Amino acid sequence: MNMIADIPISLIVLCSGLALVLIGLWGMLTQRNIIRMIIGFSLTDTGVHMVMVSIGYVTGRTAPIVNDAVPIAEAASRVVDPVPSALVLTTIVIGLGVTAVMLSYGVRIYRTRKSLMIDEFTESKW
Repeated sequence: MNMIADIPISLIVLCSGLALVLIGLWGMLTQRNIIRMIIGFSLTDTGVHMVMVSIGYVTGRTAPIVNDAVPIAEAASRVVDPVPSALVLTTIVIGLGVTAVMLSYGVRIYRTRKSLMIDEFTESKW
């Protein structure tokens, strides 16, 4: 009877991740405030993490630990591939570093120009 219970969790996470990617792209492309653009980047980054996790998720499988519960002969068919999870952890760290650098640039720009609006930075140095 409950239609929500029939939807796999990986599909819900995938759709949520794609929605976050779209919202983040919209924020990066339409906002003129540098902090809002950085927030859009962070939303896109989080959406990509969710998409990667949902693609690597396989229903009915176990953690990739070979022990007495999972014999070596059956490991290929009973465990989840750990590579997507490792890639997500790596992208989280890289995204955190990139966000920190963008925020530090935003702080430097605000200290020198007293504004965070990108439209006010139209002159170029030659």
